[in-house]
Amino acid sequence: MSALSDQLVSFAILAYLVAMISHAVEYALGNARAQVATPARELVGAGVGGAGGSLPAEPAVAGTTAAGRSGHRARLAGRIAVGVTALAALLHFGALVTRGIAADRMPWGNMYEFVLTVSFIGVAAWLVVLWRKPSLRRLGLFLTLVMVLLVATAELVLYVPVVPLVPALNSYWFVIHVSTVVFSSGIFLLGVVPAVAYLMRAGYERGRRSFPYTLAKRLPAAAALERLTFVLHAFAFPIFTFAVIAGAIWAEAAWGRPWGWDPKETWSFISWVIYAGYLHARATPSVRRNVATWLAVVGFCTMLMNLFGVNIFFEGLHSYGGLD
Repeated sequence: MSALSDQLVSFAILAYLVAMISHAVEYALGNARAQVATPARELVGAGVGGAGGSLPAEPAVAGTTAAGRSGHRARLAGRIAVGVTALAALLHFGALVTRGIAADRMPWGNMYEFVLTVSFIGVAAWLVVLWRKPSLRRLGLFLTLVMVLLVATAELVLYVPVVPLVPALNSYWFVIHVSTVVFSSGIFLLGVVPAVAYLMRAGYERGRRSFPYTLAKRLPAAAALERLTFVLHAFAFPIFTFAVIAGAIWAEAAWGRPWGWDPKETWSFISWVIYAGYLHARATPSVRRNVATWLAVVGFCTMLMNLFGVNIFFEGLHSYGGLD
């Protein structure tokens, strides 16, 4: 089962890569369609091929036909990307299930398993969002890029063989606390994608045409991205709050104190404060939306610090990364 899990992770990475490429094709063909359609409109507007024009209408018709073909191919590439993303999610889920069977426990006992689980929650939530809001499909380019980077990093850098849980984790609180941390982290992972996309798209809509704002040319409208960012964070924050409280209760039972400013506890508190600040700023009319969204991005950076930095560079009671 352990070997099967490793193989499924490798296939999932390849599938996420194919999905990312398909989304990139959709993005590129969408740009090509816009470039073809614009000259056609200019020709018609100038009277070429119209009732008062002296030239035939073939150039405008040809441009419109080319734009139609490009649009059809873009939509096809987008549908393929979504289908392959769903396939990758199934492979990803299979890897987690087989890893759990091999370890005879829930598969989040070290950094490798934790990253795999968080990234799966993120992609599963993305498929639900896409089912509810198909118009956000082009955001999949950035989501699949994040999936490739995270899952590949887990496989190539964080991988450890199946091992039993350390004694400190043998508690029913392991399921309660870690499952809520994993779930909320996965939603925050998904939430940072539209947050960054919103900042890029908002800049593009304000007339900025330099890199990276030009990457947002084919993204959904800034208002839709900002709304999605808020909904995801408003959903994840109470779960993350419960996870922090459950961790304190577990710490009281295991170590005789609910809070000791351990590095992971400290960074969890920092993340909680920043995410609370984002939600407060988002609800305050006088705070600009891009300022509030930057808080969401900073909050996720602190989550990454808590996951990677604390486990790699700090020693504490929560040192369960599994890395040498």
